[in-house]
Amino acid sequence: MWSSGEPADSYYEVRPECTDVPKSKFKIRAGKTLSVRKWQSAFSPEGLLDIGKTLNRIQHGGIHPSIRGEVWEFLLGCYDAKSTYEEREEIREQRRIQYARLKEVCCEIFPVVGSGRFITAPVVTEDGQPIQEPLVALETNQDKASASPSEDGNSAEVAGSSDADNIVATSEIVKELTSHGPLDKKIIQWLLTLHQIGLDVVRTDRTLVFYEKKENLSKLWDILAVYAWIDTDVGYCQGMSDLCSPMIMLLEDEADAFWCFERLMRRLRGNFRCTDSSVGVETQLTTLASVTQVIDPKLHQHLDALGGGDYLFAFRMLMVLFRREFSFCDSLYLWEMMWALEYDPDLFMMYEEADYDKAEGSKGRSKSIRQYGKYERENMRSGGAEAPLPISVFLVASVLKDKSAKLLTEARGLDDVVKILNDMTGNLDAKKACTGAMKLHKKYLKKVLLLP
Repeated sequence: MWSSGEPADSYYEVRPECTDVPKSKFKIRAGKTLSVRKWQSAFSPEGLLDIGKTLNRIQHGGIHPSIRGEVWEFLLGCYDAKSTYEEREEIREQRRIQYARLKEVCCEIFPVVGSGRFITAPVVTEDGQPIQEPLVALETNQDKASASPSEDGNSAEVAGSSDADNIVATSEIVKELTSHGPLDKKIIQWLLTLHQIGLDVVRTDRTLVFYEKKENLSKLWDILAVYAWIDTDVGYCQGMSDLCSPMIMLLEDEADAFWCFERLMRRLRGNFRCTDSSVGVETQLTTLASVTQVIDPKLHQHLDALGGGDYLFAFRMLMVLFRREFSFCDSLYLWEMMWALEYDPDLFMMYEEADYDKAEGSKGRSKSIRQYGKYERENMRSGGAEAPLPISVFLVASVLKDKSAKLLTEARGLDDVVKILNDMTGNLDAKKACTGAMKLHKKYLKKVLLLP
């Protein structure tokens, strides 16, 4: 089976009625994909990981789905490659206890957290008053009741409960919470996000059999609710459910999935940080414009003439890391190749020793260049003083470059640009996109830094 490549779609079962879901281009190939045997043999008897050899394998053929979750924990900096089995087990247990405590705090404020239920209708007003009329919330919720039906026909919100019962119950919870005086501003802001998380949860990866189970929907909601509580600066934003969903599918323990998501958000939270005048991802869009202007000036000039010089049409690609442009399986393949290419062995220590804001800044360097991902090594060789650009920018640039001829000849307005890019959905090749991104990155460094 492995000689021609084993299809990976079978590991992420699609609901039979969803017949228009794009097939994955990723295949598990012997000698290229990081297999269970190769993964296990990469550890020393004490548990130290040969990260250089592992990165090379991932960059060439991805990760076998059966070990994807545990490999991601290293790629995202949950664990240090130089740690032992014993040290990792100790860290894992500490984190599970920490997550349980965070979740308990959230549960004490709003007992729906951790109950196996979740909400899709608002429970407080913006000034912290409970929504008194259950029917108002029920009407808000009715459109979503059929979005993810349970086996017994009830809404996925509550096992064995009607929507009306659930809304009354949550309304009573908030009444009890406000009976002791005005709510703290942080609590109000958090409560205001919970129904939005619920609305996004029932829309996330709904073609997958995995999310037919209510406990998986509620697990996703719980993780996002707890994250929104601890990240007071960014909180929850639409799109985070797309980033979190694979974590709970790949890591059985909820706490492990939470910390893997939290580490991913350390990389991406800047994209979601909003001010009155801008959204964080706009910084990357500006960078994308600069990159395209250097590597394909004719295309940039054309897009700018069409009114697309701000590159807002690429907003979604960067915000949720191509989750909508690739099939589910291929998007995971793309992510792990990106993380392997960008891998920095100092990631674990940087995250352990820094708070959120410091984690986005500069970092020290380990001595062995072999332990870095290929993309990161290119940045080190360039010797640029500025912070390296994320590979995601060059991935978008690679996609645009691939469609350059079509965009130049057929796009007569921004609607045409969006249509051409939307037509790619499910048809992109992750390996080709990464290879193209690496080539463009090298070309960009040569032109900008005048490298040989």
